[in-house]
Amino acid sequence: MEVAALVALTLLLGALVILVALAVGRRKEELKEEAEQAAETSADASAAKGPTPKKQKQEKQRSRKDKAAQHSFSHPLLAASLKGHSGNVTCLDFSSNGKYLASCADDRTVRIWSTKDFLEREHKCLRANVELDHATLVRFSPDSRAFITWLSNGDAIRIFKMIKKDDGTFSFKAASEDFPQKHKAPIVNIGIAETGKFIMSASTDTTVLIWDLKGELLASINTNQMTNSYAAVSPCGRFVASCGFTPDVKVWEVCFGKGGEFREVTRAFDLKGHSAGVHAFAFSNDSHRMVTVSKDGSWKLWNTNVEYKKQQDPYLLRTVPCSSSDGSRAALSPDGRVVAISDGCNVAMFDAATGNLEEELHGVHSEEITDIRFDINSRFLVCCGDKAIRVFHNAPGYRAAIRDMQDMLKKAQNEAMKQRLQQQISEAQSALDTVLAAPAE
Repeated sequence: MEVAALVALTLLLGALVILVALAVGRRKEELKEEAEQAAETSADASAAKGPTPKKQKQEKQRSRKDKAAQHSFSHPLLAASLKGHSGNVTCLDFSSNGKYLASCADDRTVRIWSTKDFLEREHKCLRANVELDHATLVRFSPDSRAFITWLSNGDAIRIFKMIKKDDGTFSFKAASEDFPQKHKAPIVNIGIAETGKFIMSASTDTTVLIWDLKGELLASINTNQMTNSYAAVSPCGRFVASCGFTPDVKVWEVCFGKGGEFREVTRAFDLKGHSAGVHAFAFSNDSHRMVTVSKDGSWKLWNTNVEYKKQQDPYLLRTVPCSSSDGSRAALSPDGRVVAISDGCNVAMFDAATGNLEEELHGVHSEEITDIRFDINSRFLVCCGDKAIRVFHNAPGYRAAIRDMQDMLKKAQNEAMKQRLQQQISEAQSALDTVLAAPAE
C-alpha cells in the first residue's frame, strides 16, 4: 500500500512540476509580447525624433503608392472626371444614340454613364458585373440595347443585354454562352457593325475573325502584317481595317447578299504612305475620312470616299508631324474637323483642315492612355488610362466649325442663308466662350 501511495504521490508531484513549467513558459511569452508591444509603442512615439523603423517605411511607401494611384489633373478644357471604377479603365465606347458611354476596367465591372450628366456635379453610372473574369474591351450594339465585351481570362466574347426598368435605369443579363475560343494570341480590338450583321475580333498574330451575332465564325482574315497593332469596323458597317508592323493600313469589305446572308470578305483598298509601322487609325462618322498615326512620327488624313471596285485609290489629304509611341491611339471627330493623338499620358489635338496643333494636354493620366474617343456630336473628347475617365470640351471643334461657317457666309448669296449662318456663328461662339470661361474641373 505504502509503495502504491508513494508512486501516486510521485506522479502527482511530476504533474505539478509540468504545470508550473508550462505556466512559467506562457508567462515568459506574455512578457516577450508585452516587451515587443512596448518597443513598437516607443518607436511610434519617437518616430519624429529618431530613425524611421522598417515597418513605418513600408507603410509610407504604401501610402505614396496610394497617392500615386489618386492622380490629380486639371485643365481649362476639362469638363469632367468620371470616377467609379476601382481598377484601371481599359476601353471606352459611345452608344449610337449618343446617350451613353460604356467603360470597362480590371475591377470586373462594365459601367454605363449618361452623357447628359457630363456637365453636372455628380456623375452617376450603372454597373454590370463580369462574373469570374474582367472585360478588357467593350462595344455597344447598334440599337444601344446591348454591349459586347472581351473577357481577359476567358479569351472570348461575351454579350450583355441591357434591360430597361420602370425607373428608366437598366439591369444587365449576360448571354448563356460565350463565343468559342478561337484566337491564339492577345486581342487588340473587337467591334460590331452598325448594320448589326457581324462582329469583328482581332489579335496580335495577324488574325482578324468575322462572326455572326450568335457566335458562329463566318470568316478568318490573315492580315500578313507580321503583327497587328490595331483593327476596327468602319462606322458605316461595311469595312474592317487593320494596321501593324508594316507601313500600310489594309481595308476589307465584308459582303452580304440581298437576303442578309454572308457571302465573302474581299480586299477593298490600302492606305500607303507611311514609312514605318502604323500604331492605330480612326474613321470619321461617315467613313469618308481616315486618320492614321505611325512610328514614323506623323499622322496622315485620307479621303476614303472612293470607288475602289473601279480601282480608285484613297488619296492623301495631309501629313502632319506628331509625337507617338507604341500604344498610341488616334481619334477623328465625327464631323471630321479634329484629330486627336495620344502619346503615353499625353494628348494632342489638331485642326484636321490645316494640320495646326490646337491643344496639348499633358499628364492626363498617371499611366499610358488606353483609349481615346469623341462623342457622336463632336462636343467632347474622352480618354482613359488609370481609374478615372477624362472628359474634355472639344474647343478646337468649336473653332473649326466657326471658321467653316464664316467661309460659307462669305460665299452665301441668299439673305435668309446669311442670317441663318450668322445666327449659328453667334451660337457657336457663345458656346465656345462659355467653355473657355468655365472653371477647370
